[in-house]
Amino acid sequence: MRDFIANRVHAVPPSGIRRFFDISATMDDVISLGIGEPDFVTPAAVVQAGIESLNQGRTHYTSNSGTLELRTAISAYLQRLYDIEYNPEHEILITVGVSEALYLALTATLDPGDEVIVPQPSFVSYAPEVAFANGVPVIINTTVDNAFQVTGADIEAAITPKTKAILIGYPNNPTGAVMTRERLAEIAAVAARHDLLVISDEIYDRLVYGIEHTHFANLPDMRPRTIVLGGFSKSHAMTGWRLGYAVGPEELVAAMRKIHQYTIMSAPTAAQDAIAATLLEIDDAVEQMRAEYDRRRRLIVSGFNELGLDCFEPRGAFYAFPDVRASGLDEQSFAEKLLEEEQVAVIPGTAFGQSGTGFVRASYATEYAQIEVALERMHRFMQRYG
Repeated sequence: MRDFIANRVHAVPPSGIRRFFDISATMDDVISLGIGEPDFVTPAAVVQAGIESLNQGRTHYTSNSGTLELRTAISAYLQRLYDIEYNPEHEILITVGVSEALYLALTATLDPGDEVIVPQPSFVSYAPEVAFANGVPVIINTTVDNAFQVTGADIEAAITPKTKAILIGYPNNPTGAVMTRERLAEIAAVAARHDLLVISDEIYDRLVYGIEHTHFANLPDMRPRTIVLGGFSKSHAMTGWRLGYAVGPEELVAAMRKIHQYTIMSAPTAAQDAIAATLLEIDDAVEQMRAEYDRRRRLIVSGFNELGLDCFEPRGAFYAFPDVRASGLDEQSFAEKLLEEEQVAVIPGTAFGQSGTGFVRASYATEYAQIEVALERMHRFMQRYG
């Protein structure tokens, strides 16, 4: 019998993250610094609003675009945060997490062979999702020497007649890097000069430390050529609610909506109701979580540096990206041995692209005391290997 699996699916390797999750799930007393999920519970006001939605019998489909109440709340939210206005009727689409928003953006805009520039290290889904949409990911490697920030010159050098889009994600997963406004402006200028679409994944926009987040569409002349992806999973501790959104020009959002209505129908109703009722009222809860992540960030970065594992300062998200080559091990062996010998789970940097060689990703979305214990275990580990 012939092979029925599409070649583009065969060509994409399995996620480099999943293997370590599967192994750690079979072990006792594992401290996971691998998973990118808040350890906080969803703010109580959001939970209560979700319960009220269910109690009111709100268990049916919504509009394909999402409820108008939520789209209106998101419009006001972005206006307040970034002084940018999106029409709730036509320029906002509610999705099942940012993962669906990314899929829709790429599927709606790419024809076979279109190239998308993808700076790495990056979230594991970026290059595969481009390939699944019949596009061609063009990888640009960033380095710690440049604080893992891609430059306009880097992008311009990668442009060919087939280039259609630039896909960026800052604050960055896995490095924690945040782009300066000046460097984003370089990218904006390149996009305008070569008439390119920009897809900007800003799921970590509320999790920045000592720096301001720049909403990419707010840069001069970028709004007409930018799709911004956002959501509540990380900043609002709502991963299991599966709720994201995309904002952008009406014609692009309409194309995404067309695919969405044939594949998903609508995002979960109770989740939409819960955040729509509370989004503009829970900044204090979001800030409390952000402040605690900042405390953990300072602990884990100083801890890695004290162990001789050089770690540049992450300014966003909730990940540290230390260089582990001082151990004498490569990133894969380091992660495997650390898990086997000390029951601490981290992710090899190469799961996020070849520019992650020599690094591991460690999430500080776990409680402070657990991070302290993990660092103690890693101290023992480095006494053997450092």
